[in-house]
Amino acid sequence: MVHTRVILIGVGGATCAGKTTLAKHLCKILPNSVIVHQDDFGPSIESVPVHPVYNVKDWDNPESAIDWPRFRRFLENVKQDGRIPPDHIRNDPYNEQKKFPVDEECYAKWKSHFEEVERRAREDHGVEIVWALVDGFLLYWDQESMDKIDIRIFLRVQHDTLRERRRERDNHIIDGSTWPPDPPLYWERIAWPGYVAAHKDMFENGDVESGRPTGDRTRGMVVLENEKMSTTEVVDRCCKEIAASLHALLQQGDPHHET
Repeated sequence: MVHTRVILIGVGGATCAGKTTLAKHLCKILPNSVIVHQDDFGPSIESVPVHPVYNVKDWDNPESAIDWPRFRRFLENVKQDGRIPPDHIRNDPYNEQKKFPVDEECYAKWKSHFEEVERRAREDHGVEIVWALVDGFLLYWDQESMDKIDIRIFLRVQHDTLRERRRERDNHIIDGSTWPPDPPLYWERIAWPGYVAAHKDMFENGDVESGRPTGDRTRGMVVLENEKMSTTEVVDRCCKEIAASLHALLQQGDPHHET
């Protein structure tokens, strides 16, 4: 009898920090894996609140930027069987992204490693491992959602770099349609302050750029200064962390489901 064990890997960080790029690289390495984009759970355009001071739609308020009940239910369902419903609407295919390649040796090494890990888990323990990679700019704000994530990765990038990346980003995707550029000063007035508000309690003195990780939310979290690392170095470090965490996760009394 073979049982399914779904392992959720969170990839959090600010907008334009490289979350989706990393999740896609890991998805290619980890066999039997899927990706959940938190951006898919944003509210409809009509329901986005208008900022009380700047009179533009505020997409970055942690309380309203995500349909939290729907996102929580979706994660719970994925954690049960590791499947993405066929009718789920993804925004990601419409979004143009730059290429950040990974060294082939690194890619081949870890792909072979996790294929062997999965083979041994199935043959020796009757466990079918399914990986679900969850990326999002508010992934670690909501405790109930966060509690469903087994391995937590956070990409930290400096303000000025994020600002330039956001300016260079070609498309914003809302409800499957290309969205116009940010309103003037949106980054400075709304996007960055929203990021700080959502993450300041994760770092000493509320310093999201250089403060040391602190508090319950960062316990066991892998915080990477990926601006200072190559994509290959980031992927290699994440794979090491995933491999190190896997044994303990498989020993936990998580409900299994027959396949």
